[in-house]
Amino acid sequence: MRHRSHARLCAFIAVAALAAASGCKERPSPGGPPPPSATKVPEAPPTASTIETMPPPVPPPSKGALIEDERNTISVFREVAPATVFVTQKRLVVDRFWGTAVEVPAGSGSGFVWDADGHVVTNFHVVDNAQSLVVRLQGEKTFPAKLVGVEPRKDIAVLKIEAPKEMLKPIQVAPLREPLEVGQKAIAIGNPFGLDHTLTTGIISAVGRPVEGVGGVTIRDMIQTDAAINPGNSGGPLLDSSGHLIGMNTMIFSKSGTSAGIGFAVPSTTIARIVPQIIKTGKAETVGLGIQLDPAHRLERRNGIRGVIVMGVIPGGPADKAGLRGLSEGDRGLVLGDVIVGVDGTPVDDYDALYNALDTKKPGDKVKVDLLRNGQKTTVEVAVELLT
Repeated sequence: MRHRSHARLCAFIAVAALAAASGCKERPSPGGPPPPSATKVPEAPPTASTIETMPPPVPPPSKGALIEDERNTISVFREVAPATVFVTQKRLVVDRFWGTAVEVPAGSGSGFVWDADGHVVTNFHVVDNAQSLVVRLQGEKTFPAKLVGVEPRKDIAVLKIEAPKEMLKPIQVAPLREPLEVGQKAIAIGNPFGLDHTLTTGIISAVGRPVEGVGGVTIRDMIQTDAAINPGNSGGPLLDSSGHLIGMNTMIFSKSGTSAGIGFAVPSTTIARIVPQIIKTGKAETVGLGIQLDPAHRLERRNGIRGVIVMGVIPGGPADKAGLRGLSEGDRGLVLGDVIVGVDGTPVDDYDALYNALDTKKPGDKVKVDLLRNGQKTTVEVAVELLT
């Protein structure tokens, strides 16, 4: 009997120890008072005063709030907005009746800070025929701007403002080694309709578009984007998802004059090549063959000639050394010399094509020029030179 009681006691101790080890709580005895922790205190009904002081319920966060793409767009805007400026051209209006004169805004556009020296890049058509220019930075601080130089054939202009360096945030140009891809993200910042620092997003819709510019020739390799571009966006930056400059917003294709999802930007590769030249010399470097020609193409149109007529050859120039022939006087009037019909295998139908065929060449580069001479096709090698 004693052994049985002892065995029961050991079993009870073992079960109790196992329950304690497993985290189980001891159940109250039937009919006994509940443990203090289990005692339920009745809640007082809410009164009018407590209802008024209760905070409003917080709505759950949206499932799409601040997704990765949104965070990227916000980051790019915060980084590049300080580099984007507002360019206003002013003209002097004279009131002859009262004998007064006042400057009034005559047009506006966007631009971006190029370097810490205060150079600002914008479109040529934004500053064309301006009597004075003003640049406004993001902090609403305005500075008078001086025109450094322009390249109408690329619709590029460079201005300079005297602003403290701490107020200047130069833009970062996309590395040349990274080609643009159709479908990649495009971000435009500018001042459409005079609205300060407006951001729109889209994609690169196409690359390599030839678009007729304000300078009388086609701008090659333009970027097409569906990011909304409106009047006032001209001259503003087009950016990639890294916040790097990939182009300068220049024009839209629209019958209404507002964004229709087809905008064009001058590529950053062209900007990076032209802007330093303008800063250095006040103009873009242009190479040529040492010939005289008519950019208006009047003689060619009059005679139905496809190509560029060599009007004259500059003595001692590359064309002269290569033996090119210009127009000459004959018994019955002008005698046709050489007609340029190709450069390095690329057909040349007019001055536009000739300019773009030589556009990327450097002084001293040799090109093969296809000519029509006396009705026969011939090819000569010409070393291009820098035009002064």
